[in-house]
Amino acid sequence: MLRALQLARRGRGRTSPNPMVGAVLVKKGRVVGEGFHPRAGEPHAEIFALRQAGENAKGATLYVTLEPCNHYGRTPPCTKAIIAADVAEVHMAMLDPNPLVAGGGKKELEAAGIRTVVGEHENEAKKLNEVFLHWVTTGRPFIIAKFAMSLDGKIATRTGESRWITGSEARRYGHELRDQVDAILVGVNTIISDDPQLTTRLDGEDVRHPLRIILDSRGRAPLTARVFDPELPGRTLVITTDAMPKDTHQALTNKGIEVLVLPADKGQVDLSALLYALGAREVTSVLVEGGSSVLGNFFAHRLVDKVLAFIAPMIIGGQKALTAVGGLGVDRLADAWRLEEVEVTQVGADLLITGYPT
Repeated sequence: MLRALQLARRGRGRTSPNPMVGAVLVKKGRVVGEGFHPRAGEPHAEIFALRQAGENAKGATLYVTLEPCNHYGRTPPCTKAIIAADVAEVHMAMLDPNPLVAGGGKKELEAAGIRTVVGEHENEAKKLNEVFLHWVTTGRPFIIAKFAMSLDGKIATRTGESRWITGSEARRYGHELRDQVDAILVGVNTIISDDPQLTTRLDGEDVRHPLRIILDSRGRAPLTARVFDPELPGRTLVITTDAMPKDTHQALTNKGIEVLVLPADKGQVDLSALLYALGAREVTSVLVEGGSSVLGNFFAHRLVDKVLAFIAPMIIGGQKALTAVGGLGVDRLADAWRLEEVEVTQVGADLLITGYPT
């Protein structure tokens, strides 16, 4: 099962909206076939393993990181292929919470006389597919709040300068994150102040440029912003409200930019409506990169699922210098967003603190 998990990780950032899955076929103590799901629309891990095993699949034991599917989606059911290959036993790290499966695959295998075992390395399997599990059970994308700040919690100087707080290693790590998520989100103030491209800058041919999402409730982003350049790889989506002027909406559309009008919440885009709209589009993960007010809004509405905070060994100071998470904040420490399962990693000269808000 550990080998199956290792194989599954090869699909990171490429399988959405499907989960990452690995499979290993063992017969008489020897691996006879293995595979992983490379991307949506291509065969699942079990099929690759069965193909590699050929006749050796008969009487073998299959180790798979997620319950085999028993329904027709982008590909045929894996359960039927497993049964047809006459596999003797199937070990699943976890059951699939997808309502289309949800134990159905296990039952179908058992009805065909195949012994099943569930739960080996289940925690590792759940952690691996935390994005998929969240999306398929809630209908909303998994929200990752990422920010870089100084030791005193500042994301920019009092004049607005923010390039660069962290070192090159941390910035590269950020681009590797972009390569793995479905979408990256910033607010209009970031577009106005930093004029970012929001692309993935990594070497290699198989580089993923996530959907660029701009929150702009009143249409304040300049049409000359680099993020609206039609030559940029990937797509840009502007999320707004009825407060956006119609001529601005039309001008963006003329540039090939999709504009989605959603309900307003106290003058800002209703974040709950946004997340359900994105989930319906099969956007399973969103990297929220700021700015301060946007991060504050996501935290205030308890919509952050994971935090990635880079801390640089510098002091910026200043009461007017922006902090990472804006808004009103909490009145009592008891109401603060504390992190669980905290990990601390050194990335170059900077520290990366990862955790899950309670």
